[in-house]
Amino acid sequence: MNKGDIVLVSFPFTNLKGSKRRPAVILYIGKMDVVAAFITSRIAKISSFELLINPSETNRLKKPSLIKTTKICTLDKNLIVGKLGELTEREKEQLNTKLKEAFAL
Repeated sequence: MNKGDIVLVSFPFTNLKGSKRRPAVILYIGKMDVVAAFITSRIAKISSFELLINPSETNRLKKPSLIKTTKICTLDKNLIVGKLGELTEREKEQLNTKLKEAFAL
C-alpha cells in the first residue's frame, strides 16, 4: 500500500451499527492505520479544494469522481477491503497542492 493508492474501505456508519464500502485515496500510512480522503462520484458542485479525477485504467474508478481533501479520516488498516487502483504522478502532485490549499500549509 502506498500514498496515492485508491482503495475500497468499509466505512462504519456514525452509529457504528453498519458500514458501507466506499473508495478513498491513501494520504499517509502508519503501522496500524492509514489517513485517507473520501472519494465521491457526486460532482454537482466542486469546491476549489476538491480534485476531479476521471476514470482510467490506472485508477479503475467507474465514474468521474472528486477527492474530498477536507473529508479525511484515520482508519484501521483492517477496514481496507482491497486496492482499486492508484493516482498518476500528476494527480498526486495536484492532490498535494489541493491539500496544502485546503489546510493553508
